[in-house]
Amino acid sequence: MALHPDFPGSPHAILDPAIRWFPADEALRETSMDKLMPPLVSQLRRKVRVFRESGYVGTTRTSQSLLRWWFQEPHLQPQVEGTPVEFQYFFAQREALETIIYLYDVVGVKDKFDLMRFDSSGSVSASLFDESWRRFVVKMATGSGKTKVMSLALAWSFFHKLYEADSALARNFLVIAPNIIVLDRIYKDFQGLRIFFDDPVIPDNGFDGQNWRDDFQLTLHLQDEVRVTHRSGNIFLTNIHRVYAGEDIPPSPDDDNTMDYFLGKRPTGTTTDSKVDLGMIVRDIDELMILNDEAHHIHDARLAWFQSIQDIHHRLLQKGGSLSLQLDVTATPKHNNGAIFVQTVADYPLVEAIWQNVVKHPVLPDAASRAKLCERQSSKYTEKYADYIDLGVIEWRKAYDEHQKLGKKAILFVMTDDTKNCDDVAAYLEGRYPELKGAVLVIHTKNNGEISEAATGKAKEELERLRKQANEIDTLASPYKVIVSVLMLKEGWDVRNVTTIVGLRAYSAKSNILPEQTLGRGLRKMYPGGVEEYVSVIGTDAFMEFVESIQAEGVVLERKAMGAGTQPKTPLVIGIDYANKQKNIDTLDIEIPVLSPRIYREYKHLSDLDIRTMTFQPVVYQQFSEEEQREIVFKDITTGEITHTTILDSAGMADYRSVIGYFTQAVMKELRLISGYDALYGKIKAFVREALFAQMVDLESPNTLRNLSELAATKTVIEVFKKAINALTVQTKGDAEIRDTIKLRQTRPFIVKDQGYLMPKKSVFNRVIGDSHFELEFASFLESCNDVVSFAKNYLAVHFKLDYVNVGGDIAHYYPDFLVKLSDSRIVVVETKGQEDLDVPLKMRRLRQWCEDINTIQADINYDFVYVDEVGFKQYAPKTFGDLFAGFREYK
Repeated sequence: MALHPDFPGSPHAILDPAIRWFPADEALRETSMDKLMPPLVSQLRRKVRVFRESGYVGTTRTSQSLLRWWFQEPHLQPQVEGTPVEFQYFFAQREALETIIYLYDVVGVKDKFDLMRFDSSGSVSASLFDESWRRFVVKMATGSGKTKVMSLALAWSFFHKLYEADSALARNFLVIAPNIIVLDRIYKDFQGLRIFFDDPVIPDNGFDGQNWRDDFQLTLHLQDEVRVTHRSGNIFLTNIHRVYAGEDIPPSPDDDNTMDYFLGKRPTGTTTDSKVDLGMIVRDIDELMILNDEAHHIHDARLAWFQSIQDIHHRLLQKGGSLSLQLDVTATPKHNNGAIFVQTVADYPLVEAIWQNVVKHPVLPDAASRAKLCERQSSKYTEKYADYIDLGVIEWRKAYDEHQKLGKKAILFVMTDDTKNCDDVAAYLEGRYPELKGAVLVIHTKNNGEISEAATGKAKEELERLRKQANEIDTLASPYKVIVSVLMLKEGWDVRNVTTIVGLRAYSAKSNILPEQTLGRGLRKMYPGGVEEYVSVIGTDAFMEFVESIQAEGVVLERKAMGAGTQPKTPLVIGIDYANKQKNIDTLDIEIPVLSPRIYREYKHLSDLDIRTMTFQPVVYQQFSEEEQREIVFKDITTGEITHTTILDSAGMADYRSVIGYFTQAVMKELRLISGYDALYGKIKAFVREALFAQMVDLESPNTLRNLSELAATKTVIEVFKKAINALTVQTKGDAEIRDTIKLRQTRPFIVKDQGYLMPKKSVFNRVIGDSHFELEFASFLESCNDVVSFAKNYLAVHFKLDYVNVGGDIAHYYPDFLVKLSDSRIVVVETKGQEDLDVPLKMRRLRQWCEDINTIQADINYDFVYVDEVGFKQYAPKTFGDLFAGFREYK
């Protein structure tokens, strides 16, 4: 049941429904299909793909603008080092929003009967839906960004209601969390509307003619601090325990214990009955959308959580309205029998998230390592399970040492079966391992794995302590390195730094705990980017059998040797090799001057663009039929993906301004221009009207717009202006100056994916990796050269890069491959190439110029370069660096 061989490794790649995970085992498909695949998702994925490829035809103008802004516009976010990076939503997040908008705008789903038409299993009936209102469930693996989906859906509903006259959506939102820990996490993101502006949720003012940022006016109300002062523009953020008191399932004659049914429920003295007054909320507002985080709790119509939502809907109906939408997000939308909620409309399963390195890879001990473990005959819990606990500590220690190099703290998570044994394990760890003295955090959960929440007394103090520790445990400031818990925290404890899980108990079906919930506490990644990370999972046979049951859902559990003498289950850490006492870091260090840029853009010159001097092949102006004139869509000139759709207005006219705006934004995106939109817009408008078709054309004509949507016209406009702008704005300074110096020994540690590497003696770094096998061969050659004092791979973390003008005329950056120190007064920069590309001569010219500039400015160290091609290197097989330098003269 492995993934399709063409399944992409990038979480940003658009996924073809045909290659999504599907249970390959015929027996499983027959017996467990309802537990593995949401019945509506398969057909919806195909429909949404067509919807996406059409350019979102059928949506409202507001929805189309937001989808384009979120998923097609470039979003550059500043970084600490100053170089902005492009932000992109994961495809899973994109598909979730596209599906929600498709169902609302295009299909017009109002209730369960509208959803049932997408059933591909043949087993969905109305009786499987408990609600009578519009409800969508989004299934996303733990750690794949459910909060981002909630923020996008909330913004979409707000603007849809604000800008679309007939919208049935809402500008008031009840966001419900299952416990106090999840509440704190959401509050951190929503406080001050932070997530909406830190992420590109809200478009810039002026985008598609709306003042989005000015109009996004919302007030956040937390828990009991609900004061409705405006009838719209409210986010009510609350813990479910404030909406109702406990899981108040009405007693039934079918219950195991019928005492409550016959005698009535006994009164309780608990103080958790403090509730949000839903009546007050609904009385003062006319529109509401509900968003449920960790929504697998809503699995029974008898639960008070469900009944509270139903009550809200009924109250709104009495006022002539209705609940606009209930959106549930969770990794495990499953009933007690394991069946997935039929309302699930989007699914990003754990097997896909692991493959795309969105979450950690679970690793289990291999057969030889497991064979060494046994349960001892003892009545004392820690003696009985000492082998498992000790192996967990060994694995955690190795991970701790590696992550510590990067300023991170690895955490060990131990799950027990009751509070007494929980305390026993904590005492064992603190007594046996000196580094764990005072570093073990004990959490006593309730029997169902949830945190007990009380409003007064000692329990409240415990809860407040737990909240503080939950927010701090990943930090080095927190003293805790181990968490010991009864059962485990079913959700909300979103610790990123758990690297090792030890399970000392089995889970029965009665506990309603799923394997993904168990693994979920260790799945969140510690580092950004696509580097593989791991969580080691160790436990008793019963526990491991439970964990391994997740393989039915396609998850591949890696098995590796564990214990003393085995490799840590961490990404490769590359850093300065201070631990190697055989190395003299001072001698091996290499210094590289940082020069001021020679190439820059002069943005003010955009106004000097002259369409009369642009050289190009004019496009033939065609005459299209009225029907053809209504098909105005624009495709990316390289990928073919639809990037813009112009919708005709009620009079059948299209607005040329949005088309010219699209061309302008496309050119600016290609060249990464951050200013000059107005000047460029005017130039492109004049070019299209007067020059593109070798005749004057009417921009108001639908036939002209249809001509502009042809690939030849789109490509001509974008390519002609890119070439002209580069020629006009890319300037070269006549000289350079030294601004700073890079010392390799100051490079901060960083992680890379698990791969082949060389452990060098002649480098300040502990490892040398290569972007190709040839680079590793070349590094080995440098290591063997007697005339080389030291060398280093020029990693991105070194930050040595040169600006140059690439073959397309754009400003780009080039990172040379190796730095070689021959003496204190001579350093050579080496570029290696397996297969030459068109940019190589341009890069080498820039590198030669850099060497000349350096040697002109200072005379203490001579800097030179050499270009080494793989074919020549293998053919001539130089023995020393001097031989190589003398023999490889290309580009000199």
